[in-house]
Amino acid sequence: MVQRFDVGARLSEMAVHNGMCWLAGQVAADATQDAGGQTRQVLAAVDALLARAGSDKRKIVMCQIFLADLADFAAMNAVWDAWVSPGQAPPRATVQARLARPEWKVEIVVTAAL
Repeated sequence: MVQRFDVGARLSEMAVHNGMCWLAGQVAADATQDAGGQTRQVLAAVDALLARAGSDKRKIVMCQIFLADLADFAAMNAVWDAWVSPGQAPPRATVQARLARPEWKVEIVVTAAL
């Protein structure tokens, strides 16, 4: 059975099935912050969702990061590097993409084991 969290008309924030969890793209609640501040917010949201599923950042099996501007790559990485568990860095892809709202600088999608 698939368990869905925070189900809306268009999407769920997270789905859990067969020992895995998939997070929807996470974005900053306060988009007035710079890329570093938005990244901190997004990673805090990832932590909170994973905790609700009974998982954590050490169990991430894949991460996809979307940046509105690759000029923010270093700022995002500085926050990421401080957050990621030593020796547990997951496979990751980072690409530049036009995000759904112009004020968003970073969106992160995570898949993790439970």
